[in-house]
Amino acid sequence: QVQLVESGGGLVQAGDSLRLSCAASGRTSTPDAIGWYRQAPDKEREFVAAISPDGGVTYYTDSMQGPLTISRDNAKNMVYLQMNSLKPEDSAVYYCAARPTDNSRAFYVDPRLYYYWGQGTRVTVSS
Repeated sequence: QVQLVESGGGLVQAGDSLRLSCAASGRTSTPDAIGWYRQAPDKEREFVAAISPDGGVTYYTDSMQGPLTISRDNAKNMVYLQMNSLKPEDSAVYYCAARPTDNSRAFYVDPRLYYYWGQGTRVTVSS
């Protein structure tokens, strides 16, 4: 079992930046593939970014207009999502998800492939 806790959300203004964190605990001896998703009110969950267990492969959605950077620190069991130039349409609850894999370079986009999910952190971007 892996437990995930997101943090770093909050209320910001358009154009601001935020760094979200995803802390993993439990079975962390082998890093998992991690994905970030978001869900706005009355909208479906949407893929944001993913990173492979070794951190060497990353993948991003095209839908976020500001630059994104996903990174990880496996020594600390942490994954980060840096979001810059935020827009009001980026307001949502952001979730991280984990999937165990033997492939250190694997990443996943389909949310159905992830085994564990955090409770989310809310990001609100005001205009």
